Amino acid sequence: MIIDWPALRAAATAAAERAYAPYSGLRVGAAGLTSDGQVVTGCNVENSSYGLTLCAECGLVSALHASGAGAAALQAVAVVAGDGQPLLPCGRCRQLLLEAGGPDLLVDTAEGPVELKVLLPAAFTGADLAARREAR
Repeated sequence: MIIDWPALRAAATAAAERAYAPYSGLRVGAAGLTSDGQVVTGCNVENSSYGLTLCAECGLVSALHASGAGAAALQAVAVVAGDGQPLLPCGRCRQLLLEAGGPDLLVDTAEGPVELKVLLPAAFTGADLAARREAR
């Protein structure tokens, strides 16, 4: 699949325009391309109780599943600030993206696309849960 990174960044930038960021002033948008060609977006939603703030990637993965596109794994993700420049996902969001797209998911960076497994080495996965689950 050919990934149109400028179009993905543009979709992320449009999502950032809809962000709710009254506390940090940092609007963030995320756009993901699924294996069946759909583009899904999300934006950050802040809260005065900072711990309840939702990252743009959280909105993206939620929209992915809510739209029914969740059956198609994410292939590529662009996360940008309101100025359209790439931002790297935080650790929590890298974990969230791992479950939505796997270790080969391409993440846009200022230096170009990078596989998620490079940004999240030795990731904790569902296989770890299954292998370590205690018998009842």
